[in-house]
Amino acid sequence: MTWDPARLPSQHGRVVAVTGANAGIGFWTSFALAGAGASVVLACRTLERADAAVRAIRARLPQAELSVLHLDTADLASVRSAGEYLAGLERLDALVNNAGIVHPPRRRTETADGLELIAATNFFGAFALTAAAFPALERTSGSRVVSIGSIASSLVQLRFDDLQLSQRYSGWQAYAQSKILLSSFGFELDRRLRARGSGIRSLVAHPGYSISGRTPLVPGVNEPGRGKRFVDGLQAPFTQGKDRGAEAVVRAVADPDAVGGTFFGPRYLVKGEPHEARPAPVTTDERVAQGIWAEAEVATRAPFL
Repeated sequence: MTWDPARLPSQHGRVVAVTGANAGIGFWTSFALAGAGASVVLACRTLERADAAVRAIRARLPQAELSVLHLDTADLASVRSAGEYLAGLERLDALVNNAGIVHPPRRRTETADGLELIAATNFFGAFALTAAAFPALERTSGSRVVSIGSIASSLVQLRFDDLQLSQRYSGWQAYAQSKILLSSFGFELDRRLRARGSGIRSLVAHPGYSISGRTPLVPGVNEPGRGKRFVDGLQAPFTQGKDRGAEAVVRAVADPDAVGGTFFGPRYLVKGEPHEARPAPVTTDERVAQGIWAEAEVATRAPFL
């Protein structure tokens, strides 16, 4: 079908959980899906920011069906609690694994669970949340899991023997590698679901090069200063706003013709309307995926499929 981001298929009756929904790609994904009629669960670490996002959406969409769920993907106890809540929903049509840290610390940091912070926040938490919420996805016909990838996945070499960077750390490696882990999980999840004969689909989407200075001003959600807008405006030829970056994610959730294992991204890699894209080869390598999956089960203590 021809896909028009401005005219989404009706999402009335569907329930979608979006992690990290208080800002950025998560906010605009939630806004678009709520505008199409979905009931959206905004799963966020900071409830005050989540409430600000809810107010911002309702200011534009007064009839939006929204709820807030506390979730810190860097804290496995929080992940288990949120996962239990989602598992208890009558239906869960889509889980969007969006929450993550984009700007990592300069020095390697561990969470209270003993996991490297960026890998924990951007991947291990999403893995454990998907496992915990799985009962609701299973009982919902045509449900989906959408994981957020990045063009950064093509820019580094995966350190397969050091997934948590305990031997040699850099912030850039930590971020890019976490996106390889999450994308690999998304594709491997679809393979395992197919092998089970499940109707659940798993897809991956990336937002291109989307930045806040080219994103519409939303009080309490996106408020870049003049300097930030000026600098980001200079990058206009190869960037887009986060509202546009979310379009690939929204398509992965809402396109009725999208099949499991599809990778959506901007047409021109860093910007443009969403279309089917080519993932980094490492993210679709089955041997690599099996190793990542095994480490995730150990790290999160959450056996899955």
